[in-house]
Amino acid sequence: MSSDPTSSTIIERRGDQAFPVLNADQMATARRFGGKPKQFKPGEVVYGVGELGASAYLVLEGSINVVRHDGFSEDSLITTHKPGQISGEISQLTGGATLGLGKAGPEGCTAVPFDATQLRALLIGSAELGELLMRAYILRRMALFETHAGVVLLSTAGSPDSLPLQNFLRRNAFPYNVIDPRENAEAAQLLDRLGVLESELPVALCPDGTLMRRPTEAQLARCIGLLPELNPERVFDVAIVGAGPAGLAAAVYAASEGLSVLVLDERAFGGQAGASARIENYLGFPTGISGQALMARAFTQAEKFGAVMAIPARVTQLQCKDVGTDKPAMQLQLHDNQSVRASSIVVATGARYRRPDLPDLSTYEGHGIYYWASPIEAKLCAGEEVILVGGGNSAGQAVAYLAAQSAKVHLVVRAKSLEASMSRYLIDRLDALPNLELHTECELSRLMGENGRLQAVCWRDRRTGQEEKRAIRHVFLFIGADPNAAWLADCAIEIDAKGFVKTGLDLLKEKDGQRIPAPLETSRRGVFAVGDVRAASVKRVASAVGEGAAVVAQLHAYLAGIH
Repeated sequence: MSSDPTSSTIIERRGDQAFPVLNADQMATARRFGGKPKQFKPGEVVYGVGELGASAYLVLEGSINVVRHDGFSEDSLITTHKPGQISGEISQLTGGATLGLGKAGPEGCTAVPFDATQLRALLIGSAELGELLMRAYILRRMALFETHAGVVLLSTAGSPDSLPLQNFLRRNAFPYNVIDPRENAEAAQLLDRLGVLESELPVALCPDGTLMRRPTEAQLARCIGLLPELNPERVFDVAIVGAGPAGLAAAVYAASEGLSVLVLDERAFGGQAGASARIENYLGFPTGISGQALMARAFTQAEKFGAVMAIPARVTQLQCKDVGTDKPAMQLQLHDNQSVRASSIVVATGARYRRPDLPDLSTYEGHGIYYWASPIEAKLCAGEEVILVGGGNSAGQAVAYLAAQSAKVHLVVRAKSLEASMSRYLIDRLDALPNLELHTECELSRLMGENGRLQAVCWRDRRTGQEEKRAIRHVFLFIGADPNAAWLADCAIEIDAKGFVKTGLDLLKEKDGQRIPAPLETSRRGVFAVGDVRAASVKRVASAVGEGAAVVAQLHAYLAGIH
């Protein structure tokens, strides 16, 4: 994100859009939403690197120099904001960590601050400036990815221990860089100076300079502002559990219509759709779009309207009884002993890929067994043979992606063909791949490895019982889905024989004037279910988005009845 075009091709191509200059009328409009102008002396810090909740600033006079600082290398200038320009990027919408240090220029600076609430009000209140600034903030975030700003992960190349952290940051659209201290002398010197042992890798350097040895995803999320402090006394209008297509759609429409919205997800926004290399049958994208890009747009849209995002936050229990507030509310219990309350609940937890019943499967997870195919995994298996198990659309998209990176892809499916489970356009694409070998009516039978790393795989022909062994070190599992609904058990919400949540007409057995649930409402009044977790739902991104949008009208009706 530099004014030097050689550092970012995005800025080189679209610098005027990434750093627009407001005219006098636009500045006057923006100032109505901001705070009282502040004056800064030459060189004075306007906001710190890694600062949580830092305001964005509209420069009136002077300038703000934004400096990159990654914890151990020399500082470098990112950009200089001059009169008519507004500082910040996507983080400013939610109070996340700043990725640069802002200092007043040599002539000092006078600037109007916009905290997160004021900034969102500006984006919504002025359509012209909202479009201008949202585009600028998105482009700045993309440029930060391109220049590897943000979190620095110090890890040996290919370390399976760093893969979950890399995937967590990538799936949550937070910039990061991976540096191998065996190849970077400066990183090695830093670890030596701090007394960090190789067994303590990976190490994460947060934007504010905090160093964490082998951090958990939650620890890293708190450091970069992804996981806010949740007030257990606050009662949200709606808590949405799951940030996949259905959950994000519900968040966008509910928040844009004035409801207070909390979205919780245990890992990342986007769900299974976010892991799709390319979605080509989603309405309005004839050339296709990656699941990550599509879901990132939805996530940013929900933040723009004020939805509170908590990631990673795993919900372990829904307590359906009222929790002693001045209005009816239910309580969600989280894995870290926190709790949150809401007047209504939207269950959008989707489904997870099944784990085959194989000995030592968990031993190799992340060490040769993967449940998604991102650029991180593709880099690990570049030029090698891989196995992918599954016959659905997600499997087909992953095969097409991996085939471009790998020497050969073995696609293992239990069915006689792909026709019953995969879209025709994907089947045609797979038929054209020269390095794909399809194994129908087969299943994985054995995993073999050394020191916790996968070395070979066997699959069995279900017709003959004959086994085939291959020295393949990378297996991708996309084998059907089980609903993520176990956390609802204590609330006695009705599910079908496969564990999916019943709603609407599926519950219609009321007699003698008993309550008739809304179409997307569960057996518990005020609890709704949308997307893949719902019984009888169509397992497509567009269907999930439609249900997420449709549930908001039913939420309004329910909330109007209890308030």
